[in-house]
Amino acid sequence: MSLSGGTVPHHVAVIPCRYGSTRFPGKPLALLGDKPLMWHVYQRCQQAERIVETFIATDDPRIQEECRRLDMACLLTGDHPTGTDRVAECLRYVKADGYINVQGDEPFVSPAAIDAVSHALALSDPPVAAVNACAPLREAAAVLDHNVVKVVTRADGGALMFSRQPIPYPRDSRPVYVRQLGLYGFTVAALERFRALPQGVLEQAEGVEMLRFLEHSMEVRVLLVEDDGMAVDTPEDLRRARLSLDAAPPADGSGWPKDVTSSAGIPRL
Repeated sequence: MSLSGGTVPHHVAVIPCRYGSTRFPGKPLALLGDKPLMWHVYQRCQQAERIVETFIATDDPRIQEECRRLDMACLLTGDHPTGTDRVAECLRYVKADGYINVQGDEPFVSPAAIDAVSHALALSDPPVAAVNACAPLREAAAVLDHNVVKVVTRADGGALMFSRQPIPYPRDSRPVYVRQLGLYGFTVAALERFRALPQGVLEQAEGVEMLRFLEHSMEVRVLLVEDDGMAVDTPEDLRRARLSLDAAPPADGSGWPKDVTSSAGIPRL
């Protein structure tokens, strides 16, 4: 039974946006085409069939004002160390059965991938706290890029470790490397616990918030999807995104695949 009393869960998308990025200050407002980066992510969420509402979550009035200008729903939050902490605050303002955290620097994220995370979250039973979408890495440079977070899993698909280093180490084989997408699904209980927990040693060392779940023995389910998008972490990434903009599916959502879940293998230790 969903929040609204029906059989389909009430899932909302929250896009955490921070102005003061160390690597790219003002990133959510950087122009991709004639619209800010966050606008593109917002449109992808709006195109997802399982998402009831979409919100930008920010602590910066400049981002809030741009949301108002572009008619995007915005929640003003306090200052937080991570995007997931910001999403957790939104529990106070928006009631839902589940929260889909879509990072504001993934302008080409597939709406079908968002739906896949929502669907996987709805099918998950305790103790699963979160669903994390991931995609195969096809370029060696991305494997070595510390801006790209890699993940390895258990045999049953539960996350073992996230790292900015290439994991697993290719001692005697050539593993398939998988990158964490900025796309997560959380239960209400998971977010409530997450915001009450301190950052652990691994999370602080790697700068990867999903490690907070693992360090406190919480289950993270890895969902492998086909996604050829890119995360915009630096001004150079934005330049590449601008070159890719014309090749992306149109803003009305046509051209996105309906089924993006993959049967490809995930590297395991």
